[in-house]
Amino acid sequence: MKQRDFRDGMTIDSEGMLWIAHWGGWQVTRWNPETGELLARIKLPVAKITSCTFGGKDLKDLYVTSAKVDLTEEELKEQPLAGSLFVIRNTGYQGVPGFLYKN
Repeated sequence: MKQRDFRDGMTIDSEGMLWIAHWGGWQVTRWNPETGELLARIKLPVAKITSCTFGGKDLKDLYVTSAKVDLTEEELKEQPLAGSLFVIRNTGYQGVPGFLYKN
């Protein structure tokens, strides 16, 4: 099997808290970057979580991407939603608008 180099995707919410998508971890977590305290955990039905970001009306929905790369047939049977985009509606948290970069 070819080794791949994946990094966990991250985003920040309007309170300055860090959200991390865990590759191989079946979850997205919310952390206080100043104290290192785990604040929240959202479990997902797939192992390979690739990224997360806020979107939707008022940036209150969390969009989470996943992958199915290198999963065996058995793992794919256990995780039929692998590779899907998940939306956690109205999380109770809000993202921040993106910045327009001009060169």
